[in-house]
Amino acid sequence: MINPLSSSHMVNMEFISNAMILSFSILLLLPSTSYSLYQKPENHIKTAIFVTGSFEMGPGSIATKTFENIKFPRGHVGIKSFDAELVDQEGNSIPSYETYLHHWFAIKYHQNITMSPNPKLRRPEDAFFQRNEGTCNGGILPHYWGFGVESRGTTSKIPDPFAIEQGNPTKIKNGYEEKWLLNIMVIDTRGAQDKKACTQCRCDHMNLPKDFYNVTRDIHNQRLTTNYKGGLFCCQDNLQCKQIEGFQGSRRMVSLRYKISWVDWNIYQIPVKVYILDSTDKVRSNGSKILHDCLAEYTIPAGGGGDSPHVQKANIPMENGGYLIYGTAHMHSGVVNATLYGQDGRTLCTSTPKYGTGKEAGNEKGYLIGMSVCYPQPGSIKIHDGEILTLESRYKNEFRTGAMGHFYIYLAEELPQ
Repeated sequence: MINPLSSSHMVNMEFISNAMILSFSILLLLPSTSYSLYQKPENHIKTAIFVTGSFEMGPGSIATKTFENIKFPRGHVGIKSFDAELVDQEGNSIPSYETYLHHWFAIKYHQNITMSPNPKLRRPEDAFFQRNEGTCNGGILPHYWGFGVESRGTTSKIPDPFAIEQGNPTKIKNGYEEKWLLNIMVIDTRGAQDKKACTQCRCDHMNLPKDFYNVTRDIHNQRLTTNYKGGLFCCQDNLQCKQIEGFQGSRRMVSLRYKISWVDWNIYQIPVKVYILDSTDKVRSNGSKILHDCLAEYTIPAGGGGDSPHVQKANIPMENGGYLIYGTAHMHSGVVNATLYGQDGRTLCTSTPKYGTGKEAGNEKGYLIGMSVCYPQPGSIKIHDGEILTLESRYKNEFRTGAMGHFYIYLAEELPQ
């Protein structure tokens, strides 16, 4: 299993080339434009829709795919939003009770323009991640954008005049190109004996190979033990959720459709930095050096009971701060909320879930369909350099595997004049 949650920061291109890519074909649909209130008319917002290569899924199947060198706005730009959803071969939105989008992550990397097309001839320095500003160690949670089943109802839009700067030629090493990849995990729950357990990647609800625990490595590259009850490592590509006996269902082609809005970079834009924080981060120190140990996921034990939610908590020191412009959380079904606090106890942002009530894609009954977003008045909330933030992710207090508590914040170092 190739998983950017647990890959090293400096990777050779074999990480990407062996990441179960089925297709490099990407479809660019017609772009549209609108205008930003903070920009001169010639600096308009552009929007385009792209579709990844497709892959086949059948009832109970699991797909973990990586698409490298995806279509992405070229040049020196400021990204205003990046949103995505699952679609079938006709471009129709797929409801989550049929095919569950566990996660999609958009990851930036720099690639040597002379890199060999032969994976055996590639060097470690030929390609490497350019991660976000978040505090997690190594290559854990390196992405800039990414959600899961809540994608359709969670906006990534950044208010004017702020944007995420990309493609700055002064930040790209000579002889390299800036590129992007998408890593996605999709679970087809049609015919599953237990849809909920299937979406949580419960190991005992998967048809695992007999030698699974002998050959699988965890996030620290240690052999996975039988104490691991569920999560990313039990949802590897081509594994299968246990099926209802006799269930019959069709196979279909699935793609990730993503929509990006951007502006050409100019003096009217104010850059924001992307920080992704993790409620599993086990922070410790080695002398004056702060060490982070993010696990990316966790298990909520059985027997909690009661009305009080299960709380996963991390105290995270921020080397650099800034003005909070945007905040939200990536969580899974069963989430109660996630809150980020300042060192003095003030609430910086609380992200709350919305659950569906119907059958249509984007409003599936009982499924998480969105997480709320914080847009504080620019300048009203400042995180100071060296401030210790507290992140708490809350779920219903019941047995759950593969729970995630990732908090996304965008910080600006300056404000509009």
